[in-house]
Amino acid sequence: MAVRYLDQTLINQIAAGEVIERPASAIKELVENSIDAGATRIDVIARDGGRTLISITDNGCGMEQEDLLLCVERHATSKIPDGDLFNIRTLGFRGEALPSIGSVSRLTITTKRDQGEAWQLSVEGGIKGIPQPASFAKGTRVEVRDLFYATPARLKFLKSPTIELNHITDIIYRQALANPEIEFTLRHDDRAVINFIQGIDRFNGILGKDFRNNALAVDFQREESCLRGWISIPTYNRSNSSDQYLFVNGRPVKDKLFATALKVAYQDVLAGNRYPCVSLFLECSPDEVDINVHPAKAEVRFRDPNLMRGFIIAGIREALRGMASQTSTHLTDKALMAFDRSIAASVPSESSSFLNASHGAISQTASPRLHPQPKLNMPTRSSYAPLSESKASYMAPRPPIVTQVGAAIAEFTKAEQPHHDYPLGYAKAQVHETYIVAETADALVLVDQHAAHERLVYERMKHDLSTGMIKSQALLIPTVIELTLMQFKVIQDVLPNLSKYGFQIESFGEQGIVVRDVPSLLNKCDIKQLMLDLASEILERDTATTVEVALHEILADKACKNSIRAGRRLNIEEMNALLREMEKTPLSNQCNHGRPTFIKLSRADMEKLFERA
Repeated sequence: MAVRYLDQTLINQIAAGEVIERPASAIKELVENSIDAGATRIDVIARDGGRTLISITDNGCGMEQEDLLLCVERHATSKIPDGDLFNIRTLGFRGEALPSIGSVSRLTITTKRDQGEAWQLSVEGGIKGIPQPASFAKGTRVEVRDLFYATPARLKFLKSPTIELNHITDIIYRQALANPEIEFTLRHDDRAVINFIQGIDRFNGILGKDFRNNALAVDFQREESCLRGWISIPTYNRSNSSDQYLFVNGRPVKDKLFATALKVAYQDVLAGNRYPCVSLFLECSPDEVDINVHPAKAEVRFRDPNLMRGFIIAGIREALRGMASQTSTHLTDKALMAFDRSIAASVPSESSSFLNASHGAISQTASPRLHPQPKLNMPTRSSYAPLSESKASYMAPRPPIVTQVGAAIAEFTKAEQPHHDYPLGYAKAQVHETYIVAETADALVLVDQHAAHERLVYERMKHDLSTGMIKSQALLIPTVIELTLMQFKVIQDVLPNLSKYGFQIESFGEQGIVVRDVPSLLNKCDIKQLMLDLASEILERDTATTVEVALHEILADKACKNSIRAGRRLNIEEMNALLREMEKTPLSNQCNHGRPTFIKLSRADMEKLFERA
């Protein structure tokens, strides 16, 4: 067959397959045009999930008749005046959206400049009409009817109206977060879905009312790059990444580098199958990022991906280190609900039964003074043993006050309250030899002693690893690993980073390596598989976290096995020492697996529980 040119309509339909995947894709392109036009209000209307109607109305600058004729031509745009693809400061720039939409739908554009005439133009299945005078206020309205009617095969791939509406809503949410100065509304089938007018808190509507109470501010800057926004504390998380809103130079993106950086930053504080909630804005020089990677413009490519990934990770980790003694507010709600259920199920019929439960065992005891407090037997650089089980450490001159409520046995002590008020307060009791009950000036704190100590041990081990205190171990038989040329190259590039962990690796032949020394923590690992996994990760995601993750997983396992166990009885001084170490240790508000180490009930919460409010 002879080679021939494709006709313009077919070219536009092919382009539409790349740019317009579903109704939400069309709305994204049209909303971006409205933002670029300087609109301060954008109203979106959809019917049947966007299949039968999409309408976008804005109060932007509008267009003249000549611009209206050109805007539906392929690759016609006003957004690259100097032709520099690496200095783009608008959301749109390819000149593909309107001709692509017009080629697969019935498109009508009505527009008016501030002091000009209003004009209307129709495009049906790629066939352009003639501009007609119209009656319209300043701005532009784009109506898309019967999307994909000209390409029925694409129409068959659309999901239910509800699913398509969810995609549309997500597009508006992202633009609303990126552009807080613009009002956004969305109506679907004559029902209001979004109404982000001035004064409405968008974080509440998009990320939920609890997000701000469980979020940390990020404000991190190096040279010309800046990372700002909000990230959730680890104990406030989701089962998927739907509540992750990421932006690069004001552009909403779903970028692999950004997502990987988030995962690495949270790897020590969140289980692998859980996701933080974030709204993060990365600002960098336009020539450091290529936004012309994909027609949909949802992906970007950085000039130095490793540098940018490290920058994002550092910014997030700095925020996480500053969260101090903070844990998720929904844990308090769960605790109150648990109290409500247990109280409703077990309230005694006689007020005297509570006293009878103690069998008359009521006596006073003087607990040891809290100053000076002895140090908790925390792991040293040479030992990660649990606390001593010595009975001599339990200083109780008289039998403690014991009160029984249901199945819970608590040892209460009456200690002198020092003047200084610590964030986690002062220990008052140990419940079930597992949980520490502490009191602050205005709250009650319940600490999981094993989870808390596990984090403290883990952080000490990580410090020892990073400072070279965990030594290398020579392999009895050096491991020779044959690699592909690509694998060999990427492993060579990361050898300096591997050596700081205690690896001694040399080249072996043209494309092989020999591993002679490994960190002592990895002496029982499959070193060959570890190196192959590392090479695969670098080739696939351009990251090199496999070794660090493997080391940290081993440390986490050792920390778990060498921490205070549930059922280990602690005296008041040991409990207080644990609380003080938690206050000094970063990330101590959750264990290595993302579980909370403590919950806090404020005085107001307790008054609500007892209906005293």
